[in-house]
Amino acid sequence: MPTTSDLAPVIILNATQMAENIGAAARVMANFGLADLRLVNPRDGWPQERAWALASGAEWPLNAAQVYESVAAAIADLQLVFATTARPRELQLPVLTPRQAAGELHAACLQGQRCGLLFGGERAGLETSDIALCQGVVTVPIDPRFRSLNLGQAVAINCYEWRTTVQDAAPPAFRPGPPPASGEALLGLYEHLERELDTAGFFHPPEKTPNMIQNLRSALGRARFTDQEVRTLRGVVTALSRGRGKVLEKIARKSGGDGGEPA
Repeated sequence: MPTTSDLAPVIILNATQMAENIGAAARVMANFGLADLRLVNPRDGWPQERAWALASGAEWPLNAAQVYESVAAAIADLQLVFATTARPRELQLPVLTPRQAAGELHAACLQGQRCGLLFGGERAGLETSDIALCQGVVTVPIDPRFRSLNLGQAVAINCYEWRTTVQDAAPPAFRPGPPPASGEALLGLYEHLERELDTAGFFHPPEKTPNMIQNLRSALGRARFTDQEVRTLRGVVTALSRGRGKVLEKIARKSGGDGGEPA
């Protein structure tokens, strides 16, 4: 089972009303490598089975969750805490985006500081008195026409931004793909296509043929076809050329079978 990393912020949920939102928060915490969950006065008490149902198997943050009677108690051992809110307050605190906050939290954690992100309840958010215990405010840059953001979504956005400070790269491919085709295979495709294009009269005027061939090869080469794709494309070229032959046969039959131009 994953364990709490010393280089990750604590997630503190204050006065959460719905156990489902606690489960959703635990799920995204697990997605992005956080495991230390603290709950301040959850409305329906703790534990709640509905939280485990919504966590969809991400049980370790829930199993280790600690419950506190106040925000002050929940953050007593932390050295840097940011409060998340979408509402302007009269407090003179730095206001950060989740990305900026994640960078500052990461730097503090690397220095050995214990850090946290504080989230308010679904209905009223955080009280000014709780925000005053923090060292900064985190606000998601959402559209001002609709500032309401689900608690689980807010936790997800901040956890994701934290994750990018630790591993800012796409995951490896689910399975390794086949290697690109060899130069020999590509040359066979090029020459096959060029022969058929020449037969069809594509290269016109003749003096531009070398440049047109060069452009075609350059465009096809950028695709980095696999051997299978090269074989497929050669099959396409063959099918098209045979189709052209069938058209010519029909024209010949309509003109009396002599292969000349139709009357």
